Amino acid sequence: MFRSSLAALLLASVSANAWAGAPAASAAAATGLIAHRAVYDLELKDASDRSGIAGMYGRMVYEFDGSYCQGFTTNFRFVTQIDTGDSVRVSDQQTTTFENLKDGKFTFDTKSFTDEQLDKEVNGAAQDQPDGVKVDLKQPASRELQLAESRFPTEHMLDVIQNAKDGKRFFEARVFDGSDDGDKALVTTTIVGKQQTPVAEEADAGNAGAFSKTAFWPVTIAYFNENAKSDSLPVYRMSFKLYENGITRDLTMDYGDFVLTGKLAKLELLERKAEACQ
Repeated sequence: MFRSSLAALLLASVSANAWAGAPAASAAAATGLIAHRAVYDLELKDASDRSGIAGMYGRMVYEFDGSYCQGFTTNFRFVTQIDTGDSVRVSDQQTTTFENLKDGKFTFDTKSFTDEQLDKEVNGAAQDQPDGVKVDLKQPASRELQLAESRFPTEHMLDVIQNAKDGKRFFEARVFDGSDDGDKALVTTTIVGKQQTPVAEEADAGNAGAFSKTAFWPVTIAYFNENAKSDSLPVYRMSFKLYENGITRDLTMDYGDFVLTGKLAKLELLERKAEACQ
């Protein structure tokens, strides 16, 4: 349900050669990302009759750690209790990814549970190549895939931050994050608003700790199937407030038939060991 490119964002542009103006991920840019653990409280904002959802709430824990030299690890857990009116079930998605920016490698593993029973597992590895991205998928079925040039989640986050700094308010991207069945990339459009400063009325701003009064960008990312028509609706849309260090808060996750909000409940900064690239 939740895309790892939030993270990913929470939560996630195409390579510099594939889309004009997309900045390449670099060691200097990556050092600005902060290792952290963020906890978000989730609530149902809206649901159509077609969704079959009468009520929904939950919690998401997102942990981001690593460095340009060492590689970046993302762990998140997305748990929701869903009331359909006739029954209540608990959905639990657990995802771990590892991204090596230096070597253009990305691994992913997602387990999805309903009422503590495993429904689905998706895992594999992807590698940047001159002609695109090679995916070695292990689950749900073992196979090799060749996809178009794509960014991986941390690369995409760095691109969003760099475009925000450069004042570029709109850009398109192709992203592979290993979500769904791990067999396709999605085309994204990103809209970045003007940088703002938190105001007292914002419920979760105070939970950002040292960053509670730091400026942020409002960001919206829409995900489309690669072959979707120009007037097609996105399969998923996510809005959030993004700090320059990669921390996000005040999430809105729009799945079409229902919409969830995610408020930052707790933020913990993690220690990162100094290291030199080999």
